Parts: sequence; C-alpha cells; structure tokens
Amino acid sequence: MSGRDETTVRRSLGAFLPRSSRFVLDVVAGPDRGAQLELDPAAPQQFLVGQSATCALTLTDPLVSRRHVALSVEGPELHLVDQRSTNGTFVNAVRVTEAFLRGGESIGVGSSQIRVSQVGDQPTPGLTGSDRFGPMIGGSPRMRRLHPLLERLALSDVPVIIEGETGTGKEVVAEALHEGGPRAKRPLAVFDCTAVAPSLVEAALFGHERGAFTGATTSRRGVFEQADGGTLLIDEIGDLELSLQPKLLRAVERSEVRRVGGQDWIRVDVRILAATRRDLDLEVQTGRFREDLFYRLNIARVELPPLRERPGDVALLARYFWDRLGGTDLPIPYDLFESWEDYHWPGNVRELENAVARRLALGELAPSLHEGNRAQPGERLEVPFETGKALALARGEAVAEFERAYLERLLAAHSGDVSAAAQAAGVGRRYFNMLRARHGI
Repeated sequence: MSGRDETTVRRSLGAFLPRSSRFVLDVVAGPDRGAQLELDPAAPQQFLVGQSATCALTLTDPLVSRRHVALSVEGPELHLVDQRSTNGTFVNAVRVTEAFLRGGESIGVGSSQIRVSQVGDQPTPGLTGSDRFGPMIGGSPRMRRLHPLLERLALSDVPVIIEGETGTGKEVVAEALHEGGPRAKRPLAVFDCTAVAPSLVEAALFGHERGAFTGATTSRRGVFEQADGGTLLIDEIGDLELSLQPKLLRAVERSEVRRVGGQDWIRVDVRILAATRRDLDLEVQTGRFREDLFYRLNIARVELPPLRERPGDVALLARYFWDRLGGTDLPIPYDLFESWEDYHWPGNVRELENAVARRLALGELAPSLHEGNRAQPGERLEVPFETGKALALARGEAVAEFERAYLERLLAAHSGDVSAAAQAAGVGRRYFNMLRARHGI
C-alpha cells in the first residue's frame, strides 16, 4: 500500500471513540404507566417498542402496533424510527417517521406517552480493539459493538436470528458464530429458502426415501441430517412457505426429522441460525410467518448495519478484497478510494466485493459507479418538499422520490430489463422488484 493509500485508510477508519449517552424511557401516560426501559449504549441492536412480546418495551395499549417504533443510541443522540405503525409516532405532538432525540422529549405512541431522559455522557462502551471476529471484518463502531455479543453467542447453543439488508454479510456472521463455538469441527450446512423450488423444499430440509416422488431413485439425507452435530443456517427464512413452517417448528423443538416418504423419526443434534432480509415481526403481524416458530427462533438476535452506516469499513473491506482477489502487488488508486468512500453502496458488502473484482479483472468501476451514471458537476436532482413539514418527514419523502426516479432512470437505461437494472444497482432481482412495487413502477 502506498503512503497516500495508507493515509486515506487511516482517515477513513477514524480511530476514535465517540462519546455516547445513556437514555431512559418512562411511560408516563397510558395503560402501562410506570413501565421503564434503560437503553444501554453498548448494545448493538435496536430497542423496539410495541405490543409484541419480543419488544424491549412491551406495551398493552391496543392503539400501539406490534412493532411500533425502533430506538438506537448513536453517540450523544437517540435515533428514533417509526416502524410503519398504524397510528403513527409523535415527538412533542409532531408526527414523525424519523427523529434524533437528546432527552427531554415526549414520544407519543397510541394513547401512551413516553418521556425520554438522558442520564449520562461517557465514552462509548463495548468497543473492542479488533476489526475482525473470525471471518467477519468491520472496524466501525457499530461493527465493533457486535463483537462482544457474537463472542457470547458463539459459545452458546441457542438459535439466533440474523437480520440485515441483502449483501450485508449475514452468512459470514453465521460462519463466525459456528467457527467461534464448540461445534467448529462439525459441519456447517446452509439452506437457502429462495434457491429451491417450493415443491422440493421439504425434501431438501428433511431428506427423502427412495421412491418418495418421481425422480427419487435413491434415499437422500436432508440438510438437518447433514448438519448433525454442527450448525444449520436457514437463509432467507422469511421466504419459507407457510405450509412448511409447522414441520420446521417440530424439527427445531424436538430435534427430530422424518424424511419425505419415510416412517421413522430421526434424531438430530443441530444448532439453528436463521438469516433474513425481511422484517419478521411484520411478517408475523401480517400472517405470513408463524408466531410460534418466530418465538422459538427469536432467542437471540443480531442486526447487521448496512455498509453506508459503517464509516471507515469501505476502505478496510476494499483493501481486504483487493489483496484476496490478487491485487497484493498493486496499489489501490487514490481516486478509487475517494469515489468508493462517497458511494451509497445499496448492494452493501457484496457490491463492494464485486466492484473490487471488476476493477482488478477489467480495470473498470462497477456499472453503478461509472461517471455516466453519476450526477455531473453542477447538476442537481430536484426533489419537491414542503418547508411546513418536520425535517425527518420531509427527508423521508425526498428519499422516496429519489428512489423512484433512480429506479425509473435505471430501467430506462437498460430498456426495461429488470435483471440488468438490478445488477447495475448492485442488488438482487427480488429486492429490486420489491422497490418497484413499493413505488408503483
């Protein structure tokens, strides 16, 4: 690495410990008056408020949604995000979708009022000095806060739900948990619920006997048997067919499976990890995911932040991918670092890895990073907004308008080819179609 490159990496990593506050929520009005929740700034996950029993602050208020609002401590502020609640979230009587609080505010959810208090300012605790945990790489404060939690989870045997956007590295976290625990020398099996035809999912999970269906010329073990003694990662579990979820629940609860076409129950010793890009609380609320299965899996939860919320990690990961993919003897161009640091990375770590691979192989940027796809100097994207609205609400509407315009332009640039447009955006086709549906494109 050249001296200039090293300076850029150090500047990007920002070797400092931000100051963080501790907040307390007090329910001062509503059916749950008197309830209290202290928010630990060392915790890497969001704190949820709602009717669901999985929320950190569970309310019985019938006007509160199951998963109403999410809160996370970010330095000296408390970041609040409404979770598409039915009746909205209010801060000091103003409806918001997102807000940053400093203490002294009142949060309104349903008929309940929650007072926010700040009770201290201190160096952010829980940050490890390492930028790695097993195969997982990340030196940003949000990622380093995850390391102590992952260390504890790796040594346990409880099910874990791993949440995050497409490309954030959920499978890498699963590998880290497996390799850091007592099952490391046993198999790690991975089953992707989106990669198998619905008619074959049951056989893939639990195995099948010879003659169980057309084409079953031999008996075959499913992934539960393959992972016996080790770990099974069920990827994109939110996409599992509703009809199969009771069978999965039995396998998880009783540690036994029965092959398709078989008569006998087979005992298995498997630790379950479940990854999803979906909001499982919302899936339960809408009836697309069984509540009993969700509660059985939701013993522990890890939430992976998107790459855009991991300052310094773009440089760290780019250097790692650059060396791993054969660029050890080549310096990373300084202008490349700058362009990558400024990019939004909608496809997250996976998109960054692809960009590095493309640069090394072809000497070019990823399609979404080409100058032709970026605003020219002096060019502005005009987004309408109303000054009479709260900042957080106006910002949310502006971002939605940008997403809609971005998708329309990208589809037009690729003559309506969804696969090509999704690849250029650095996201999966399924997620791209979700965005299209959200914006009515």
